[in-house]
Amino acid sequence: MHPTRAIVIRLTRLTDTSLIVHWFTESHGLIKTVAKGARRPGSPFAGRLDLFFGGEISFQSARKGELHALREVVIHDWREGLRKNYGSTLFAAYCCQLAESAVEPEHPEPQLYQLLVRALNHIDSNEPTMRALLHFERELATMMGILHEKREPSSSLRETLGALPSTREELIARIGGAS
Repeated sequence: MHPTRAIVIRLTRLTDTSLIVHWFTESHGLIKTVAKGARRPGSPFAGRLDLFFGGEISFQSARKGELHALREVVIHDWREGLRKNYGSTLFAAYCCQLAESAVEPEHPEPQLYQLLVRALNHIDSNEPTMRALLHFERELATMMGILHEKREPSSSLRETLGALPSTREELIARIGGAS
């Protein structure tokens, strides 16, 4: 069993009753787990698996492949404010997508995990702004060692990652900035 702090960054239906949950974890980086029976009424996972939820999880490593077995979930950060308006949800999704594209699966990045926690917590209680978006991108570029004084962080990230998540343009249009 592997306990770690984690954030739900994506949910995928596996069967009529089970989900694949993508997590950004503090100790193991990006991982995928199977939440067997999570879609059944009365499941121990019921109400605990939704986008941007954060807390403690325990999972059992897969013998083969990358799909681990989710064993326990205790949610501490429900982040209900992210669901109050579409702009906040879009901002949170962009941060998660960008973080996901910046790391290799199952490679711990505790600093990036903390950056993502700070960004989600900020947007949970504040409206998304261009300043917050640029700050997240600048911090990520700094962590990756690709920040250049004379270039926008988004340019460095785009060059290094190949592309930025497509949600960026819509997010900028919603928060009133220029791309």
